[in-house]
Amino acid sequence: MEVDVSYIAAFLVGLFGGVHCVGMCGGIVGALCLGLGPSSENSAQQNTRIALPYLLSYNAGRIGSYILAGILMGGVGWLGSHLFKIYAIQQTLEIIAAVFMLALGLYVAGWWRILANVERFGGKVIWQRLEPIGRRFMPVTTYRQAFTLGLVWGWLPCGLVYSVIIWTISTQSPLEGGLLMLSFGLGTLPNLLLMGVFASTLNQFIQQPWVRQVAGVMIMIFAGVMFYRGLI
Repeated sequence: MEVDVSYIAAFLVGLFGGVHCVGMCGGIVGALCLGLGPSSENSAQQNTRIALPYLLSYNAGRIGSYILAGILMGGVGWLGSHLFKIYAIQQTLEIIAAVFMLALGLYVAGWWRILANVERFGGKVIWQRLEPIGRRFMPVTTYRQAFTLGLVWGWLPCGLVYSVIIWTISTQSPLEGGLLMLSFGLGTLPNLLLMGVFASTLNQFIQQPWVRQVAGVMIMIFAGVMFYRGLI
């Protein structure tokens, strides 16, 4: 039951953290949808019907990258715990994950932007090498291109994703790490699908400070629960 609760919590972190996803990935989703449908103002429903399969393909690739990262980092946790066989390692990892989750909540709420430094570092180390690869698949004209673009963009430097990846290390299991990232990825899906269909309306709603603050507080509550679990 405890594991099931972790998956639910990861899903909710992705859902509430989606206000950050829209800011980070909104431009990518917008670029993905350019030119897919008619330009007539009266064709909104038709545009949505055309764009949705591409959005699903893109997000399937993105979540696939999350799952791979979860498997790898869960494997790192498993290897560390089996090499040292020290229970305190798991406890420490739980607490570190809780600290990252707390920082994430403050970041999403706009109260402390420490994770912006992590994203900038990731941008220099990782994204400068991956972005040119992603650009090869644009403009998107096939579902395969959309899926491959999602695979690449899944490694976009993001404090939200990094925080949950730290959490997967504490699972000490490649399988559980992958499932945790799957749950998180599914939580981010509603916001990004809506971003592709109702970009303007959703962006205006999420830019309201109270929306980001409520989402940040909810993530900080999860951080408190994780910290308590780490202590006991």
